[in-house]
Amino acid sequence: MSAPARFLGTLGFLSRLAPARVLPEADLRRMMFHLPLCGLVIGAVIVLAIGAPAALGLLAGRPLVLAWLAVALLAWVTRGLHLDGLADVADGAAAHVEPERFWAIIKDSRSGAFGVAAMVLALGGQGVLFGEMLKDGHWWGVIWAVVFGRCCAVVFGFTARAHVRPGLGGLFLAGATPAATAWAVAAALAPALWLRPLAAAWAVALALAALTPLRRLVTAVGGVNGDFLGAAITIGELCAGLGFVLAATV
Repeated sequence: MSAPARFLGTLGFLSRLAPARVLPEADLRRMMFHLPLCGLVIGAVIVLAIGAPAALGLLAGRPLVLAWLAVALLAWVTRGLHLDGLADVADGAAAHVEPERFWAIIKDSRSGAFGVAAMVLALGGQGVLFGEMLKDGHWWGVIWAVVFGRCCAVVFGFTARAHVRPGLGGLFLAGATPAATAWAVAAALAPALWLRPLAAAWAVALALAALTPLRRLVTAVGGVNGDFLGAAITIGELCAGLGFVLAATV
């Protein structure tokens, strides 16, 4: 399969923006390389969607409403996939770091109190942080946050791929190669270093602080799967947004 076809396959796997289809294992193992570009497309579509009414004079001066729409669109476009991963990991890690119990909770389709709380905090955080970006007219910041989150997943996957568990997530994690990781780091940092360097520095520091416990959890439970990547994406988006806001206050 060609690189453009693999990109569309990845986009369809992670969002509603391309047709979902069954891909061979060889292509699943190369999907991680396309995460940054998928983030760019997803973020751009969301900003264009909320920017259209604003350009027509609708919701002008209502950044929090626009931010709420952006959060809702992000959840819909991604099918809530990453939020589900965050919720599963939160439920599993809340009180059960024994590997057997942890993985039993991960496989359970029901959400517990900690999973629901994690989703509420994540969605609320996205709304507040996106609103701060839009209030200052930094529409590109929303796109960058979506890209940064997916780049965090690639870097996280690279550090944890030695603990991969069998399954679809394992095939996906196999693509977190050194080349894919280097590309993800460049894609995450280059735009912000050019447009808002302090935001990039804050985002990286926050991501390291937030994702280190998640990485330690991988060791504690003896494995990593796709739910961890979903959690890393959501956490990365929040770190980028908070870094952006902190940069504006210094």
